Amino acid sequence: MDDLKIFDRNSFQTSEPQTNDMSVITRLFKTTYMWMALALAITGICAYLGSHNAAIIKFLFGNAFVIIILAVSELVLVGVLSFRIFKMSYRTATLLFMAYAILNGFTMSSIFLVYTKSSIASTFFISAAMFAVTSIMGFITQMDLSKIGNILLMALIGLIIASIVNIFLHSSRLDWICTIVGVLIFSGLTVYDTQKLKDVYSSPEYDVEQEGRKFALLGALSLYLDFINIFLYLLRIFGKRN
Repeated sequence: MDDLKIFDRNSFQTSEPQTNDMSVITRLFKTTYMWMALALAITGICAYLGSHNAAIIKFLFGNAFVIIILAVSELVLVGVLSFRIFKMSYRTATLLFMAYAILNGFTMSSIFLVYTKSSIASTFFISAAMFAVTSIMGFITQMDLSKIGNILLMALIGLIIASIVNIFLHSSRLDWICTIVGVLIFSGLTVYDTQKLKDVYSSPEYDVEQEGRKFALLGALSLYLDFINIFLYLLRIFGKRN
C-alpha cells in the first residue's frame, strides 16, 4: 500500500500568515477526521465481507491480472483526487473518495485470510493509538516540518524501491527492516500532513465553505493513507497468522 501515498502534497502549501479563527480550523479538522473515519469503516467492512465470500476471493486472487488492474485503478483514483479535486464538484470528489475506499477494502480482504481476527483487531487499535498521538503532535508542534517532510518523501521512495527489490531477493532481514522503516516513515508523515493541513486551514486565501470542504476531503485522503500504511506495517509485526 505504500506506493499509494504518492500524490501532490504541494496542494497543501500556503505562504500566507495564519489568520483564520481557531473555530474554523477546528471545524475543518472535524470534517477531515469524519471523512477519514467513514472511509476506514467502508474499507474495513468491504475487506471483511470480501474475505467471507468465496466468489469474491476467487475473482480477486485467482488471477494476478485482476489485482494489477485494481492496484492501477486505485493509483488512478488517488492521482485524480490529488491533482484534479479543485476542478470537479464536491459531490464527484466525494464519490471518487468512497470508490477508492471500497476498492481498497476488497484488495485488503486477504488480510482476513492470512491473519487471525483477534490480531487484526488488536493491531487496528494499536495503529489508531499511534495515529492519534502523531496527529496531535503535528497539530500542536510549532516546529517547521517542511524539510523533514521532504526527507520522509525521499525515504518513502527508497522504501518502495527496497520493497520491490525484495520481491526477487526474498530476504527476511530486508523485509523486517522495511517493515520497521515503514512504520517510522508513515508515523512521521502523519505528523507532517497534520501540520500542513493546519497551515492550509489557517490560510484566508480560500473560501471556507467551498474550497475548505475540498481541502478537508483531500486531507482525509492523505491521513487515511497514512493510517492504512501504519496499520499494514504494524500487522506484519503484531499479526498472528492463521
